[in-house]
Amino acid sequence: MPFLIATDPGDPERPNEDFAAATATSAVVLDGATAPPGVDTGCSHGVAWYTRRLGALLLAGADAGLPLREALAGAIASASALHADTCDLENQESPSATVVAVRAGEGELEYLVLSDSVLLAPEGEGVRVVADTRLDDLRNALTRPDRPPAPVRTLRNVPGGFWTAGARVRAADEALTGTLAADRCVAMTDGAGRAVEVFGDLDWGQAFALVSDKGPRALVDRVRDLERADPEGLRHPRGKVRDDATVLAWSAET
Repeated sequence: MPFLIATDPGDPERPNEDFAAATATSAVVLDGATAPPGVDTGCSHGVAWYTRRLGALLLAGADAGLPLREALAGAIASASALHADTCDLENQESPSATVVAVRAGEGELEYLVLSDSVLLAPEGEGVRVVADTRLDDLRNALTRPDRPPAPVRTLRNVPGGFWTAGARVRAADEALTGTLAADRCVAMTDGAGRAVEVFGDLDWGQAFALVSDKGPRALVDRVRDLERADPEGLRHPRGKVRDDATVLAWSAET
């Protein structure tokens, strides 16, 4: 099954906190949630360590045929157990990740999406965008002039907030799941989705077409060109000038 993956760290001096992997039938894309500098996460291992273990466990569950929510719940429980004795998993900044998981079948695609990584698939003459919009909705609500400013991260993994795959198994219940009648898909972390959501250089249909025609690396390279063209983030304000970027593409064998 031709899964193709491209990933690139935002800073070559730091570990890539994205993770992507695939088997013959299943694939996962994760984006680690980075705490601001100086913030105590309660974990001595780091986000990249956690994301790789969570991703590998999730992929194993998906490949074994478990329902994707069950696979994610099991992966969260197992990954958390790996450092529960050494780290403070009650810390809200404890490592966590956004998730896209897919499993290909006969003419269909099962999916799970949690937080702000995105899944794209063809639908009619256009593209279906599967996205968990709760984080964006909260950002928009918290920047209204009639609302006092508040750090969005304080609303992560709490009721009424947004969810990432961290220490709480409940996050699996908060994920979007479903099945698409599709023989192709593209999944990406928000670092790659910047071409659409931050720079406005492409729409989702154009991003899907670029990856379908030229492969995942083409979209990652496009984002890097856009970041280099605005090195101070003046025209396109963003939290990080460069971010980890990962794109995964799948198409059914013909």
